[in-house]
Amino acid sequence: MNMNEIIDQAKKILKIEADAVEALINRIDESFVEAIDIMYACSGKVVVTGMGKSGIIGKKIAATLASTGTPALFLNPAEGSHGDVGMVSKGDVILAISNSGDTEEITRILPTLKRLDIRIISMTGCKDSLLSRSSDVSLDISVHEEACSMGLAPTASTTATLAMGDALAISLLNKKGFTEEDFALFHPGGNLGKRLLLTVEDLMHSGDAVPVVRTDTLMKEAIIEISSKRLGITAVTNDNRVLEGVITDGDLRRGLEKWGEDFFSLQAGDVMTHRPKNLRKNMLAAKAVALMEKYSITVLMVTDDNNNIDGILHLHDLLKAGIV
Repeated sequence: MNMNEIIDQAKKILKIEADAVEALINRIDESFVEAIDIMYACSGKVVVTGMGKSGIIGKKIAATLASTGTPALFLNPAEGSHGDVGMVSKGDVILAISNSGDTEEITRILPTLKRLDIRIISMTGCKDSLLSRSSDVSLDISVHEEACSMGLAPTASTTATLAMGDALAISLLNKKGFTEEDFALFHPGGNLGKRLLLTVEDLMHSGDAVPVVRTDTLMKEAIIEISSKRLGITAVTNDNRVLEGVITDGDLRRGLEKWGEDFFSLQAGDVMTHRPKNLRKNMLAAKAVALMEKYSITVLMVTDDNNNIDGILHLHDLLKAGIV
């Protein structure tokens, strides 16, 4: 095959698969709603089952359900008849996938599922199949043709199945009112989890790590405090540790230019920036990033409602945590 033939074939394959997914749109009806209602009312877990390529798609659907607030797992039906059906309990729902609807390994465990009074949702390419007839709800995932030129390898049919599984999972997510915060709880290692779970308190420096001087501290001592804590800033407080202002590396440079040698004999209160922007420790770290970006600030003091110092947060801390 030459280059143009390969390109034309790839486009044809994608068109066949796109048509297979588009055909599902007109099949979303009361049966789909009933399937959602059954899974929504499920007091246990959704057990997804399927053989071969359908099983691979089933594993992905189970993973999507689990990550979006619906307890789910995958059951290999071949192992199901040899004891693994024991993972299915009363209150569970079965989501069975079979393009033919007559997959032997699945039909073999149907009697056991019926005895357990398990509700069954099937996704099949044949509405008259045994699996479809044995289900409480059957969703039509049939395709006009496979993308495989021989019509043998499951291609368009597995794409359609995956799309229908996504439609179920996301529709169920919305019905449950699943939020970004809920999603983050199931993905604590991901970027979204970090952005929605980490707070300023999780990342800030506190205690002796916070550079602090009083308003009457001489600037030569304030410079030592800034240098020793290595954050490029010091808080300036009154005698009660209430934040009055801050002094940054930039303030030092500007002060030396303005006062020269006399700068070192000034007090911190003479040099500090009054009423600096600050954070609360329970604020999401992602919001701290937004505040830094808005005001072009790389370090912020963390205070309580009475403006007492709780800590300090540097942009580098946010970078290390993967928030930025």
